[in-house]
Amino acid sequence: MTARRLRGACRAHLVAALAGCLVGLVGGAFRWCLQRADALRGRLLETAAGLGGGLGWLVPVALTAAGAALACAIARRVPHAAGSGIQHVEAVWRGESEAPTWRLLPAKFAGGVVAIGSGLVLGREGPAVHMGAAIGAEAGRRTGLGADDIRLLHTSLAGAGLAVAFAAPLGGLLFVCEEVTRSVRPRLVLMTLVGTAAAAAVSALIAGGAPIFPFPDAPAPPVWLLPVFMLFGATAGLLGAAYGGLVIGSLALSDRLAARVPATARAALIGAVVGLLMAVDPLFAGGGDPLGERLLAGWSPAVGVLAAYLAVRFAAGPLSYAAGTPGGLFAPLLAVGALWGALAHAAAGPLLPGQAAGSGAFAVVGMAALFAAVVRAPATGIVLVVEMTGATSLVLPLLAACFAAALTADRLGSEPVYDRLRRRMQERP
Repeated sequence: MTARRLRGACRAHLVAALAGCLVGLVGGAFRWCLQRADALRGRLLETAAGLGGGLGWLVPVALTAAGAALACAIARRVPHAAGSGIQHVEAVWRGESEAPTWRLLPAKFAGGVVAIGSGLVLGREGPAVHMGAAIGAEAGRRTGLGADDIRLLHTSLAGAGLAVAFAAPLGGLLFVCEEVTRSVRPRLVLMTLVGTAAAAAVSALIAGGAPIFPFPDAPAPPVWLLPVFMLFGATAGLLGAAYGGLVIGSLALSDRLAARVPATARAALIGAVVGLLMAVDPLFAGGGDPLGERLLAGWSPAVGVLAAYLAVRFAAGPLSYAAGTPGGLFAPLLAVGALWGALAHAAAGPLLPGQAAGSGAFAVVGMAALFAAVVRAPATGIVLVVEMTGATSLVLPLLAACFAAALTADRLGSEPVYDRLRRRMQERP
């Protein structure tokens, strides 16, 4: 490597480190705001429950409808601000779209806080990834880097955004290599490592760096149980294929209504439906973190209750995504996977001898398996879930289930969800 190229590489990595600090600051503030919004929503629901005259249900309905409409209006002012944004990050890497400018940041930040904070079943990781990518691209432009380095910064700092959203730096690195670029390039890996490390360190100062879903220490399940986890993974593959299809189907239905119903009105209607579900049970709405925490801690309600949570959140996630607000798919997807794992354990647990594996273990494996089926990035799903839970004793069951889930979804002809979303984005005028 010539001295000039060496200086250029060092400069790009320095920019990645500085931009990573900014991603950590923005992403950490985003998580902090969402935590405050969730707490405020909880207090409003408690107050509404005490209202007389049967009017308590109006508060969550009005809250989520207004939040969805406002977030949709914010997103419509900036190109690509609606939805997850991960498909746009992938399109930029493939040269199908231009990298976003700094104008994306306030729209994604404010719209995401309003949409997710009001109770829509959306994840924080999509806005965090997209904002990270925008910061990386803008940092490259402002420092006079070349087009190739700007694209590398855009992609590597997207991984930093995911690392901040889930306190999972290794998951952010694998996400860039396995899902966004589907390649391992030394310079991209180094820039992503620098960016994610800086982002995770800064974010931890604001929002904390502890695992999102701490899993109690438990012995590893016996090896003879691996075929059971493979069978469970195959069922998660079936569920994942249906979930991905429902996401695309919900968007298609929303498009068909576009000529008759304005976008903000569609968002308000979807928000009202989600708000009504929230009035019935707060666990039906939101990103799903409280539900995941309970399930991983071993919460085992009746099979009918688990099935109800699964059915409602299975439909509410794709419905919320069709509202056209900023928000991602990962977090709700993980909650559905945990529910599927708990439900499978409730159904099959009596057939398993002794304490071979608890419901929490199946919930952890279900999170990664459904992720692998829908996103088709099994290694990312495994590492992401291990970092989020600390469940290192479940590595072998995770490997078996994610392999079966990804293979099943692939054999069913189910295309990875972000490939479908990226193609849809390119087809829309």
